[in-house]
Amino acid sequence: MGKREPLKPIVLVSASPRRRELLKQIGVPFEVCPAEVEETLPKQVDNPERVTIELAQAKVLKVAKNFRNRWLLAADTIVLVGRKPLGKPQSRREAFDMLKLLSGRTHKVTTGIYLARTNSKGEIVRSYSASETTLVTFRKLSDEEIAIYVATGEPMDKAGAYGIQGRAAIFATKIVGCYFNVVGLPLARLAALMREAGIEVSRLWIVKGKRVSS
Repeated sequence: MGKREPLKPIVLVSASPRRRELLKQIGVPFEVCPAEVEETLPKQVDNPERVTIELAQAKVLKVAKNFRNRWLLAADTIVLVGRKPLGKPQSRREAFDMLKLLSGRTHKVTTGIYLARTNSKGEIVRSYSASETTLVTFRKLSDEEIAIYVATGEPMDKAGAYGIQGRAAIFATKIVGCYFNVVGLPLARLAALMREAGIEVSRLWIVKGKRVSS
């Protein structure tokens, strides 16, 4: 039996610095190729799992032809208050309004993942998808602290106008489910999906026969 070829870096189809950091954290080699895909959300979402997976798939399809015999990975996260989706705020006013809506209540964070393999022509020949949902409860926020938080600029590139791994950590009183999903990439679910595709994450930690120590 011949030696298995080393895994080429997975193509992360995302501009998110959070997703880059999370892949680094679990030792998955990757390179970044963001895709310009319009992410227009409907006014109401009944099936966030389907919506997020479809958005992630659209990102991969946008760039797949540029990568031959490679694995590509994309994810998309939405925040839901009831059936109302909250995307990335387009202004400080919108960020304030989103946080005001999240104040004192529980919301849902859903991430869809799409993992695909291309052939020598850059065509997708295998694909795997999954989603993860986490419930997050915010304490009651005052208008002043919302305004101060918005002024930091942290909310502006994040779904729901907050970063749980940043200053907004002081807003959450309860998280039910995967914390990393709220950051932007559910790591345990991703590892299970990669295993389904034949990629064992822990084996990526072995270099020249020796396990990598942290």
